Amino acid sequence: MARPRPRCWRARVQRSTAPIFARQRWWRRGIIHQKGGTCEARACDMTNAADVAVTVADCVAKFGRIDILINNVGGSAPGDAMTMSEELWDTQMAHNLKTMFLATKHVLPVMERQGNGAIVNLASIAALRMSADRAHVAYSTAKHGIIAFSRSTAMSFAKTGIRCNTVVPGLMHTPLVEHRLVKQLSPDDAKALIAKRHASVPMGRMGDAWDVAHAILFLVSDEARYITGTEIVVDGGMSAAGAV
Repeated sequence: MARPRPRCWRARVQRSTAPIFARQRWWRRGIIHQKGGTCEARACDMTNAADVAVTVADCVAKFGRIDILINNVGGSAPGDAMTMSEELWDTQMAHNLKTMFLATKHVLPVMERQGNGAIVNLASIAALRMSADRAHVAYSTAKHGIIAFSRSTAMSFAKTGIRCNTVVPGLMHTPLVEHRLVKQLSPDDAKALIAKRHASVPMGRMGDAWDVAHAILFLVSDEARYITGTEIVVDGGMSAAGAV
């Protein structure tokens, strides 16, 4: 099947992991360019409405339209309802939920004018499976909120040609995850924990970014034109097995 050349606009949040994102940015840009596509990127405070609005406007000025929106800003912090501070709760809601809301809010008018568009939001199996040993109450709450947000948005815009779905990743082994583990633990401890995480998945391994990307690619493709307001769980069977 012939596929159109990709044109990509990436807004990213600059944080302490900027070197990781920078390496991934150039790697992804190289892949897109090899396929004959175009990739532009810019830093954006995704929790700031004005910054998001300017970023969306810049994208439209560059490409003339927005066909696909992927909301993938997020991050977890440990704590239960008693131990977590109010400040950390607010930060988690802003990081995981507000970023998705603002991006969707400013892209929807563009898609509505076009008469079509596909939105995919990234949640987590932390929204579906809880652990008493490793509570992440704000993260789990926000990720469950993403599923509800996607369904509500899908229903509100179903007749406009705009689809909205959620991908729910399980345990993923990515450069960012490894960077965090090595930073928090010794190299040997990090290696042991990674092996334990692999073993906890029914398929015997954690997924990687490509596993998530392929699910997203399907949901934004014409092959998924009749799919909206639902979720694809990409977790190697963890949620079916009841594992966390």
